Amino acid sequence: MAKSLEVVARPHELRERVAQWRRKGERIAFVPTMGNLHAGHGSLVSRATELADHVIVSIFVNPLQFGPNEDFAAYPRTPADDRQLLSLLDAEVLFAPEVDDIYPRGQETTARVHVPGLEDILCGAFRPGHFMGVATVVTKLLNLVQPDVALFGEKDFQQLMIIRRAAIDLCMPVEIVGVQTTREPDGLAMSSRNRYLKPEQRAVAPQIFAALQRTRLALESGSSDYAALEKAGTESLQKAGFRPDYFAVRDANTLQLPEVGSKDLVVVTAARIGRARLIDNVRAQRA
Repeated sequence: MAKSLEVVARPHELRERVAQWRRKGERIAFVPTMGNLHAGHGSLVSRATELADHVIVSIFVNPLQFGPNEDFAAYPRTPADDRQLLSLLDAEVLFAPEVDDIYPRGQETTARVHVPGLEDILCGAFRPGHFMGVATVVTKLLNLVQPDVALFGEKDFQQLMIIRRAAIDLCMPVEIVGVQTTREPDGLAMSSRNRYLKPEQRAVAPQIFAALQRTRLALESGSSDYAALEKAGTESLQKAGFRPDYFAVRDANTLQLPEVGSKDLVVVTAARIGRARLIDNVRAQRA
């Protein structure tokens, strides 16, 4: 039987609910989102119910992680549909704060969280300040919820690594769990920004996953000419009609360039088509 969903907007109300569970010694899982929920978010909530007694989901479109020419105003917001989906799952609390609740003194003067060495590479090089905004808001949300475990999708591999690093370096008593990317039947990673795709763009979008898979197979077959693999991946996306920001092979434990003998690799990409900027990755294990 699904638990009834309680919608909470104010931080003090959230803390009261969490305190009740804490007094009983119960375990809490947290799934932070920006809304416009889909089956990928549903997989996070489902996994969360396996790891804790209670599940809190937040919906907050964080202005601090959007650049001046990005899609903050246009980012898809579907609150009624989101609540309906969550009500079918075992999430108990939907935390839906306003911007003033998260940034009571304004964004310009708020304390900020930086993760040197990770925030300015790959997506960070193309979206300056983005990961500072992500790390800052996630730190604030984790401090508000104080969960035992927090779950994030592996689709944004760089974001997951940054959040893990911030949690460790800031001594936050929370386990960060990555959950496998949920895909459409044709391989396209589920994303709220897929809504931006026109039908003809949606038809070619799975080429991102196909290019990643080809690179994974080459790596696992022994290829170590990373520059050539990156060039081939970039050109295949360009030929399909994408404007790639990057297509890169990295060490999956550091996101730095692989060293001689690196075995745990990740192929990461971000590519634009029409209004959509799509990101994806696959892991590769070398013998």
